Amino acid sequence: MCFFVTYSTMTKNKGLLRQSVLIVTLGWISTLAGIYLYFNWIDVFTQLRGMQVYIRPGTQLYDIWKQLPVPVYFDVYLFNWTNPQEFHRGSNEKPRFVELGPYRFIEKPDKVDIVWHTSNHSVSFRKKSIFHFDHENSKGSLSDRITSVNTVALTIALKFKDDNNFQKMLVARALKMYNAGISITKTADQWLFTGYTDPFLTIGGLLSKFNKYIKIPYDRIGYFYGRNNSATYEGYFNMFTGADDIRKMGQIHSWNYKKHNAVFEGECGQVKGSAGEFYPPNLTPQDTLWSYIPNLCQAIPLDYTESVQIHDLTGYKYSGGEKLLDNGTLFPSNKCFCVGGKCERSGVFNVGPCAYNASMYISFPHFYKADLYYLDAIEGLKPERKKHEFFLTVEPSSGIPLEVGGGFQINYLLEPIKFLPPFDHIPRAFIPTMWIEKRLQLTRELTALISSVPLITWIGQLTSGVLSILGVTLLCWYPVRFFIVSYMCPKQKIHFLSRASSKTHLTKNSLHVESLKSEETMDMLQQKPPNSELIS
Repeated sequence: MCFFVTYSTMTKNKGLLRQSVLIVTLGWISTLAGIYLYFNWIDVFTQLRGMQVYIRPGTQLYDIWKQLPVPVYFDVYLFNWTNPQEFHRGSNEKPRFVELGPYRFIEKPDKVDIVWHTSNHSVSFRKKSIFHFDHENSKGSLSDRITSVNTVALTIALKFKDDNNFQKMLVARALKMYNAGISITKTADQWLFTGYTDPFLTIGGLLSKFNKYIKIPYDRIGYFYGRNNSATYEGYFNMFTGADDIRKMGQIHSWNYKKHNAVFEGECGQVKGSAGEFYPPNLTPQDTLWSYIPNLCQAIPLDYTESVQIHDLTGYKYSGGEKLLDNGTLFPSNKCFCVGGKCERSGVFNVGPCAYNASMYISFPHFYKADLYYLDAIEGLKPERKKHEFFLTVEPSSGIPLEVGGGFQINYLLEPIKFLPPFDHIPRAFIPTMWIEKRLQLTRELTALISSVPLITWIGQLTSGVLSILGVTLLCWYPVRFFIVSYMCPKQKIHFLSRASSKTHLTKNSLHVESLKSEETMDMLQQKPPNSELIS
C-alpha cells in the first residue's frame, strides 16, 4: 500500500514539474518578447512598412506626391516706401514703410519630366507651378501702385562700384538721362509676375549680343517674372524614392546634377535634406529637419518647438530659429555663408551669389528673430511670432508634413558709392521690399490615410508592455506562491494536518481510503501514533 501512495505521489509531482517548466518557459518567452518589441518594434514596423510604402507609379502616394490635392496659398506682402526722397545723409527721418497685402495667389504644383533611376532608387523631376490670383481673398488690387528700391539702378551702380571715377561718371550720366533714382514706383502686378521693362535691360540685351561677358538673364524685371507655368524656374531635382530604405524617401540626392551648389563654400554649399514633401520617419523632439530651398541655394534647419493637434493626429512643429539666418555671429559653423569674408549681423542672409550677384538679403518677415540693428534703422515693421514664424508640422511616425506656414522677406542693402550719384549721399540701410508666405494643410481625408501609422506604432508599444508584464507575472508565480504557503500561512498548514489525524483515526490499513495531500502527511502517518488505543 505504501508503494501505491509513493507511486501516486511521484506521478503527481511529475505533472506539477511539467506544469512548472511550462509556466516558467512561457514567462521567459513573454518577457524576452516584450523587451525585444520595446526596443525594436519601431524599427521592425518601419522596415515592414518600407516594403510597401515608397514612391512609384500607380500608387496613391505617387499621385499625391506628383500633384498635391490640397490648395496651396501663396500670399505676397509688399512694402510701400513712403519717404524715399528723405533717404540721404543728414536726414532726420528714417526710411518709412507701409505693408500692403496680402495679394493671394492659388498655387497648383506639379512634377514634370519625371525619370526613374533603379540603380540608386531615385527619381529625377522638375517642379512646375501655375499661379492664379485670388481677388476675393486678397487685401488689395494688382493695380495698386507701390514704391520700392530701383533694383536695376542699384545693380548697375554696384557693378561699377570699384571702377575708376571716369567710368563712374559715365554711369552716373546714364542713370540721370533715364531718370533712374534710388526708388521706383510700379503696380503690384508689375512687381510680381508680369514684370516691367527698363531701358537699361534693353541696352544690356543689345550689348550682350556682341560681348559674351555681358549676361542679361531676363528681359523684364519682376520678383516672380518667368516663374508662372515654368518647369525650369526651380531647377532639376533628383531625390530618393525610399525603395531600398524608407528613411531616405524624399531626401534630395542632387540639384541641377550637383551635390554641392558651389555658391557657398564647404558644408554651407551642400545639397542635402528633404525636397519638401517627405521627411525621415520616427522623428523625436531632438531631431533637426533639413529642407533644401533652391531659391536660397542652401539647406535650412528647422528645430522642434512644440506638439500640436492637426485634425485627429498629433504633429511635431519644427520652426526656423536664429541659426537658420545666422552668418557666423551666433553659430561659428555658419561663417561659410559670409560672402567675400563680409559677415552681417545675425538675422539676414546674403543670397546675392544665388541671384546674379544682386545686393539681395533674405530675412524672416519684419526682421523676426534678427538683430535689432535692422529694425532700428527703419520704421513701419513689427515682428510677431504668430504672423512671421516659419514652421513645418510633421506627423512624427510617418515623417509626412501636416501643415506648412511662413516664409521669407526680401531686402536690398543700400550703401553709399563714392562719385556715383544718386548713390553717393545715402546712408547704409537694409530696405525691405516684400515677403512671401506659403500655407497649406492636409485635409481630414488625407490625414486619415496616415492615421494607421501612429496607431500601429502605439499598438506595438502597448503589446510589448503587456507581454513584459505577463512574462514577469508567470516567472514570479511559483516563488510568490511558495513564499505565501511557507511563511505567511504555516499555522493553517499544521492545523489542517492535525485536524485530519484526530477526526479520521487513520491506521496503516486505511491508507488506501484517504487521499493523501503531501509527502509530509504520508511520513507522519507512517510513524507510530502517540495513542495506542487508536491502533487497536
